[in-house]
Amino acid sequence: MGTIKTTNIETITGSGTLTLGQSGETITIPSGCTITNNGTQTGFGGVMTPAFSVKKSSNQTIASTTNTKMQLDSEIFDTDNKYDNSTNYRFTPGVAGKYFLSLASSFQNFQSDEIMSVSISKNGSGIVSFNNISGNYSDDFTAATSIIDEANTTDYYEAFIFHRASSSQTMIGSVSFFSGYKIIE
Repeated sequence: MGTIKTTNIETITGSGTLTLGQSGETITIPSGCTITNNGTQTGFGGVMTPAFSVKKSSNQTIASTTNTKMQLDSEIFDTDNKYDNSTNYRFTPGVAGKYFLSLASSFQNFQSDEIMSVSISKNGSGIVSFNNISGNYSDDFTAATSIIDEANTTDYYEAFIFHRASSSQTMIGSVSFFSGYKIIE
């Protein structure tokens, strides 16, 4: 087999598509080489799926001092049907890899000087949470958190909310979100 050395390869007409190799063949780019893209990119980089974003279709009442699973039942999108929005309210990616997950929620007319918390659990155990203290006022109140976590094919993620107010509080469904996507590696 010989070596071809040149500075430019064009089709006979000077425009159009130039194909290197045939279906089933592999073209190897050696380590240390750079591919420069000055046109449209296709087939490079990978995909950021599965991905999902959900919210609550209505308000949810949350009892005091009880870590409560958020029943986020309204899918904004769910690329691979990996979020259960009717029974377990959980994201089960089914694809091993690293995932970015984020969670935010608000209480309506939250009591002053109280604590609220949102957390993301993996396989039933908390992996990240954020506590927020309302201060000396009563108003709608928000907490949010996010994490990058590595999942295997059977791991699942759920969203929880907690507060320490003296009575049940109303979680505002329209501003309570749980989202995630696979990171390209």
